[in-house]
Amino acid sequence: MSLNKNKIFGYAALAMLILGTVLITLGLIKYPEYAIGFCVAGVGFYSVAWAFNALKGRI
Repeated sequence: MSLNKNKIFGYAALAMLILGTVLITLGLIKYPEYAIGFCVAGVGFYSVAWAFNALKGRI
């Protein structure tokens, strides 16, 4: 299995999306008093994943 730059960016974006989703659901379900902080961090992970996805194929 050869990993080129595009596959690495794709896997990194997928991992960031999963971590962002986990943070948002953790904040909403387990820690509702800190939900705004968890959701902001989750959206931050989403934005970084979007940037990785946008960079895929350009570098």
